Amino acid sequence: MRTFLIVIHVIVSGIMILMVLVQKGKGADIGAAFGGATQTVFGPRGAQSFLAKLTTSAAVIFMLTSLGLALLSSKKASVMEGVKQEQTQQAPLPLAPPATAPAQK
Repeated sequence: MRTFLIVIHVIVSGIMILMVLVQKGKGADIGAAFGGATQTVFGPRGAQSFLAKLTTSAAVIFMLTSLGLALLSSKKASVMEGVKQEQTQQAPLPLAPPATAPAQK
């Protein structure tokens, strides 16, 4: 299950990167590059394009796979689960040097 989610996650992230790079920005008109503005820059946006819908879908799938991978990794018990404990017991190290009695005058 985890491998499947990782594969889907990597594929969707690649698709999302490509979709963002292919789309042009809001003010990408030639007039906006030289300081001029058209009515479409400030007006309502209208319907979303197919690329915008595909990018939104990829982002939702990316977030879901991220959440799924996070939940799967949190269910692991411990990284040290298979490590054997040492058989011999060592004496604990002292935390502070032993206290000495004050010198008598």
